[in-house]
Amino acid sequence: MENTNQEAVITEAKPQSKNPNQYSALTLAYLGDCVYEMYVRRHLVADGNHKVNDLHRAATKYVCASAQAEFYHKIEGFLTEEEGGAFHRGRNAKSHPPKNADVIDYKLATGVETLLGHLYIKGDVARISELMMHLFK
Repeated sequence: MENTNQEAVITEAKPQSKNPNQYSALTLAYLGDCVYEMYVRRHLVADGNHKVNDLHRAATKYVCASAQAEFYHKIEGFLTEEEGGAFHRGRNAKSHPPKNADVIDYKLATGVETLLGHLYIKGDVARISELMMHLFK
C-alpha cells in the first residue's frame, strides 16, 4: 500500500523496536496518544491555515476521552484479533482517570491509545491510517 499524506506524518519517526509486547500497556498508550493527536492535527490543517486558537478548540473535540470512546465504537468491528487484544490490554490497564472524565470512556480511550501505540511500534502505519479515517467520517 502506498503511503498517504496521513501516513507520511509518522512514517519517518519509526522506533527501533518492532515488538510491542516489550512495552507496558500504558507506555503504548502514551505513545498512541501522540500518534492519535498527530492524525487529528494533520486532519485539521489539511485544508489550509487557521488561527491556532480555532485549531486547538477543534482538536479538543477529537482528543477527549468521550470522543476516543466513540471512535472505538466506530472501529471495533474492523479490528483483528491481535488488535483487539492490544485494545483490551490497554483498556484493562490500571490507570487513574482525571476527575472530569467518565471512567468507562477513559478506559476505552486508553485502549484506543494502546492499540495505536501497538501498531506504531510494529511499524504498521498503513493500518493506523486506515483506522483513523473512521474518526473523520
